[in-house]
Amino acid sequence: MVRIISWNVNGIRAAARKGFGDWLANCNADMVCVQETKARPEQLSAELLTPPGYSSAWCSAEKAGYSGVATFSRREPSVIRRGIGDPRFDSEGRVLISEYSDFTLYNVYFPSGNRGPERVAYKLDFYQQFLATVASELAAGRSLVVVGDVNTAYAAIDLARPRENVRTSGFMPEERAALGQFWAAGLVDTFRDRHPERVAYSWWSMRTGGQTRIGNTGWRLDYVLVSSDLRSKILSAEIHPEVLGSDHCPVSVTLDVL
Repeated sequence: MVRIISWNVNGIRAAARKGFGDWLANCNADMVCVQETKARPEQLSAELLTPPGYSSAWCSAEKAGYSGVATFSRREPSVIRRGIGDPRFDSEGRVLISEYSDFTLYNVYFPSGNRGPERVAYKLDFYQQFLATVASELAAGRSLVVVGDVNTAYAAIDLARPRENVRTSGFMPEERAALGQFWAAGLVDTFRDRHPERVAYSWWSMRTGGQTRIGNTGWRLDYVLVSSDLRSKILSAEIHPEVLGSDHCPVSVTLDVL
């Protein structure tokens, strides 16, 4: 059995000041994938780089204080890879790949399109390139787990106010269609697979001083996806809004694999 948690921490150093280390020590996860780290390893403390019981791997953006992902693992991966082979995307430190004997884990911070049409186009290009990467792995018969901040709410159930946000990046038809191609390729949304009708969110805007989280006016932007061969191995898939420290909350999956 393996438990994997994904969390957009909105700055790993800020998260550390809010108790990330204690949370990591007590979260009972085999792998913890964090996104939007906004830091390079040389800027971090030993407690973050080598927390008790975990090894860590980092993929940072060229731009300081921006993007970035990291994976903490109790199992040493056989191979660690960074990026998807396109400098346009890899310069932003968005993809960290850890290979284990029974599956490959993709930790991904998908782009946001909220800075205008150019970034929406960039986001859609990233989706396409990432899908091509994953499709080749699936065609080779590799079991995959893809986690991260996808930056799109796929269906109306995945955000509190779908009608008002149909032209807002994160719920635009073209973004949702692009995400839907992941399902067509053979990836399974573990939370929605286990909870077809549950209303639950993983991100709340901080522009209202936290009121959207108090009122649960949120979006489900954070996903754990698995290849279809692992669908029967899903023991649980959950969202953890009780965990504070970021504008996102953690999401998790437990799989019946070695």
